[in-house]
Amino acid sequence: MTAHPTLTLSCEFFPPRTEQGSLKLRQTRQELEVLQPAFFSVTFGAGGTTQEKTIETVLDIQQNSRFEAAPHLSCIASTQEGIRQILKNYQTHHIKRIVALRGDAPSGWVGRLGDFAFASELVQFIRAETGDHFHIEVAAYPEFHPQARTTRADLDFFKQKVEAGANSAITQYFYNPDAYFRFLDSCAQKNITIPIVPGIMPINNYEQLVRFSDTCGAEIPRWLKLRLKDLEEDKTALQDFGLDVVTQLCDHLIRGGAPGLHFYTLNQAHAILEIAQRLGLLNPSSST
Repeated sequence: MTAHPTLTLSCEFFPPRTEQGSLKLRQTRQELEVLQPAFFSVTFGAGGTTQEKTIETVLDIQQNSRFEAAPHLSCIASTQEGIRQILKNYQTHHIKRIVALRGDAPSGWVGRLGDFAFASELVQFIRAETGDHFHIEVAAYPEFHPQARTTRADLDFFKQKVEAGANSAITQYFYNPDAYFRFLDSCAQKNITIPIVPGIMPINNYEQLVRFSDTCGAEIPRWLKLRLKDLEEDKTALQDFGLDVVTQLCDHLIRGGAPGLHFYTLNQAHAILEIAQRLGLLNPSSST
């Protein structure tokens, strides 16, 4: 399998909570640099609960890697002044890319959810405060947001984010490529032309994948779920099967014209590197 020469790759991390986790993430990031990624993104907890760890991780990447760092920034339960200060901090440290999200309220949160109701309002605020300083990524949902009232409303919300100033989008992960391509068709009908990069979740653990998917609304096709359930007790067989499934998914997406692949790494490199190797995405002359 050979990738399209213009394909862009990116990887997502979550901020580690311990020094040991930080050391492990640095090793993972160094291993993944062989992909020549456009950026490494770092998640931002519900209501900004990992805000300081996100900033620490982003700055570590920015200072110790030759690749760009892209912090996630969620606006739910946030104030304009709080977001303004975060943006100023990122500008000071020459961060040029942000993944702008609505996010989820912290567990047990009571009362008003801050100054922003939607991600489009955050994108608009970033543009008003910083002009074109940031390349803004937003989220897209080929299988539709789990809280969407209708598919039409969900597409309208996505278009609002684009019109507010988003440069490109990253999708929620999925295992049905038809959902992605039909989503692109729907976007084209609404004159949405920004690049929409599919998010890719490797399959390493059955229970973890089911839990994630139940939370975010990503569908695991019945045939896939049953096969994974059958392999649940054989970790090696499950991971081998998962590599086959996700590699074939990526190949289908690339052949269909996807502009890139965004890997949800869960702070692990092995599966992503194996998938990239099978797809012919690794440059033999690259080194970490």
